[in-house]
Amino acid sequence: MTEILISEVGPRDGLQSIKQVMPLEAKKAWIAAESAAGVKEIEVGSFVPPKLLPQMADTPELVEFAKGIEGLNVVALVPNARGAENAARAGVHGMSIPFSLSETHSIRNVKKDHPAMLAEIAKAAEIAKDAGIHFAVGLSTAFGCTIEGAVPEDTVVRLAVAAAEAGGQEFSLSDTTGYADPAQVKRLVRKVKAAVGDDMLTTLHLHNTRGLGLANALAGLEEGITTIDSSLGGLGGCPYAPGASGNLVTEDLVLMLNSMGYDTGIDLEKLLEVRSILTEALPDEPLYGFTPDAGPMLDYKERIAR
Repeated sequence: MTEILISEVGPRDGLQSIKQVMPLEAKKAWIAAESAAGVKEIEVGSFVPPKLLPQMADTPELVEFAKGIEGLNVVALVPNARGAENAARAGVHGMSIPFSLSETHSIRNVKKDHPAMLAEIAKAAEIAKDAGIHFAVGLSTAFGCTIEGAVPEDTVVRLAVAAAEAGGQEFSLSDTTGYADPAQVKRLVRKVKAAVGDDMLTTLHLHNTRGLGLANALAGLEEGITTIDSSLGGLGGCPYAPGASGNLVTEDLVLMLNSMGYDTGIDLEKLLEVRSILTEALPDEPLYGFTPDAGPMLDYKERIAR
């Protein structure tokens, strides 16, 4: 079976988009329970100023806690070189920096245009290299922007190459606004891989704004993508892209991949139990996705064998 890494981004991308601050102990319980269900990588938070995102103020404590969980790859988002310094000090296993290919979104999100952001990527890459930390670049708004509209594919490719030259070790294509469709995903994955190398574009970060998240994930897998970001219950969105909502639902993604015979290493029944931690800590936040009320859980291996 083909092994696919599902990277849980809910503790960062999910929680940054809601007003309520999830208690630290609830976050720890969430991370521990997902790891116990078989999730191998979790983006536990972001190193941004607490005054801007108080939801992320406890990220250093979460990194310290998560590093104590055997077999878990602990990653965090950094918006700039200062964030990279803080992440390195905390001892993350990996860090990623968002590079919005819509310049308007970049300015609104991190207050930097493209040249300034490329300079930050170069500084952050050097910090990560010195610390022996894996450094990834998230190509945000790659499929379109709620502010600027369509982002030309040639622009995506050109800026991906520039980010690679600045020190990016690995890339993800991010559908920040949920605009992507499967044909566009296939086309853009091929173009970016051709420009930066097959082994450097590994990941898709998808939102489910228009209900195409799973279809887009499958399109990416057919083009050799091996990592998919998702959020438990579809929690989250982007606070700096008006109208963007809903991450790809982790439970739905696991259900689909397990049913198709992909190796995720995740036990869906245990994963569904994790939802109770969120509903208790965040009672006003709706959770989406698969529910066992539809019938008994499937024996995937038996079903595929038939």
